[in-house]
Amino acid sequence: MMMTMVQRRGGVDSSAAYNVVHKLPHGDSPYVRAKHVQLVEKDAEAAIELFWRAIKARDRVDSALKDMALLMKQQNRAEEAIEAIHSFRDLCSRQAQESLDNVLIDLFKKCGRIEEQVELLKQKLWMIYQGEAFNGKPTKTARSHGKKFQVTVEKETSRILGNLGWAYMQLRDYTAAETVYRKAQVIEPDANKACNLCTCLIKQGKYDEARSILSRHVLTENKEGFGDPRLKARVQEILSELDPQEKEAPVLASVSVECDVGMDEIAVVEGLDDFVKEWRRPYRTRRLPIFEEILPLRDQLAC
Repeated sequence: MMMTMVQRRGGVDSSAAYNVVHKLPHGDSPYVRAKHVQLVEKDAEAAIELFWRAIKARDRVDSALKDMALLMKQQNRAEEAIEAIHSFRDLCSRQAQESLDNVLIDLFKKCGRIEEQVELLKQKLWMIYQGEAFNGKPTKTARSHGKKFQVTVEKETSRILGNLGWAYMQLRDYTAAETVYRKAQVIEPDANKACNLCTCLIKQGKYDEARSILSRHVLTENKEGFGDPRLKARVQEILSELDPQEKEAPVLASVSVECDVGMDEIAVVEGLDDFVKEWRRPYRTRRLPIFEEILPLRDQLAC
């Protein structure tokens, strides 16, 4: 049961301290009760039911829907979580939609609904490209493990590109994944993304390019040693694939699934460099002129 009596020590109200310790919101509403059951009583199923009640009561719907979906994911009820977000996101504020999209992306990944994950990631890229993400600001405040930190538009773009590249790899569309990972490396170089790019190149038989990228973006950057054992293992795996005695001629026709990489998606990826530069200007427009410049090239862009 929730603490119903005000506990005092030395005449000082300790209820606020209780909430801080357990990371509970203040009050006695359906949402607060759901958080208490989730965080203090550790009863996930009961908490999900209370989050449902909070949503129906229109009590902190933004937080209730997100928290319930994340808890459902932990309970292996990801499909239900997806349906819940689709059914109730209209009740949430405009500011909550981006956060709900992030939850959906993770849920699609967990359920193996990769095509839907790809579409949502491309939609998020398009929003960034159009200047609609972050509510028109160059940074946003995020929270992880109870701590707040600032996320730049460059870092968010690189993160989304990394997720999109991974999704294309699951669909065995290594050409699209290569394009996405190359752009991610331009915006924010990262050893893990560089390794994924190497894998895409190897799958297409581009061994020399893979060796070059592994050397420039991974081995050179970690010449003093690998701090992450997983990265070290990944590099060793890639090196073994690049061994001329172990590699086999690629069969490009074996790609079983092809993604539709249309003009809009290519335009977004190719225009991201200009977009980032635009954000750094003191007086920027919400929509980039690069979009109009790319449109005449529609027929020249390979799909």
